[in-house]
Amino acid sequence: MKRPPGLWRTGMNKFRRNPYAMTGLVVLLIFIGLAVFARAIAPYDPARIDLLNADAPPGTGNHLLGTDELGRDIWSRLLVSGQVSLTVGFAVAFVSVLIGTLVGAVSGYFGGWIDACLMRLVDVMNAVPLLFLNILILAIFGSKFSYMILILAFTSWMGVARLVRGTFLQLREMQYVEAARAIGVSNTGIIVRHLLRNATVPIIVTATLMVGGAILSESALSYLGLGIQSPDTSWGLMLSNAQEFMLLDPLQALYPGMCILIVVLAVNFVGDGIRDALDPRKQAAGARRRWRAWSRYSK
Repeated sequence: MKRPPGLWRTGMNKFRRNPYAMTGLVVLLIFIGLAVFARAIAPYDPARIDLLNADAPPGTGNHLLGTDELGRDIWSRLLVSGQVSLTVGFAVAFVSVLIGTLVGAVSGYFGGWIDACLMRLVDVMNAVPLLFLNILILAIFGSKFSYMILILAFTSWMGVARLVRGTFLQLREMQYVEAARAIGVSNTGIIVRHLLRNATVPIIVTATLMVGGAILSESALSYLGLGIQSPDTSWGLMLSNAQEFMLLDPLQALYPGMCILIVVLAVNFVGDGIRDALDPRKQAAGARRRWRAWSRYSK
């Protein structure tokens, strides 16, 4: 007898049949590929100033998208900016998920005063206006690349912690957890080998959607002048520099703005596709619809 497909294989098949998810994945992979090889693909140094060719229109000379007010090649700056913005997005999502999973797992599994203390910490963090906290910390400690990642991650893990805690509260009452305790499996072993593996799906979906939020947060801080600083560049910093020339050359703001829009949309499509593919409630609803359709047809 042929073995039925497991959850992950079934989810991959459903994901491949989702046109929005596949389109988002292809677009995201294209941007990731351009970001990885940005330095090799960029025809010019993104920080190279050439005042003699400032504000050149698209297609002038070897400048595919023209130049900005300082004569810097816009196409080269877009490529390198994508490298910075995507690195921030994925790094912030990874660190946030790591912190939130650790806090949520400990809180949901042990409960009691540990759960109360950790959840009050989450409530305090949610009560703080995070944008102003980010601005304050960056203004005090500086706008280093590593600082931005840590600060954005430090203010983004609370939703993951609540999600993991709720999942663990349900899973810790299952019979297989009681059986693991009965045979002497340690608390760490139960959390890592049994509970965390069964909570992987919502964590993956949340992590995927957090990438887009991190990119938007970095862009907002860079737009305000508190994120990536020259000579480095990011899409948010390019938007900030282009705001003074909106009436003269609106394309300078259009290019980085469209990059942010397309990448965030692609990430959200991928996240929604993963959620729809791996959510058992969606699968159950689909099975019920197929059964009703077959029942009507059989009559």
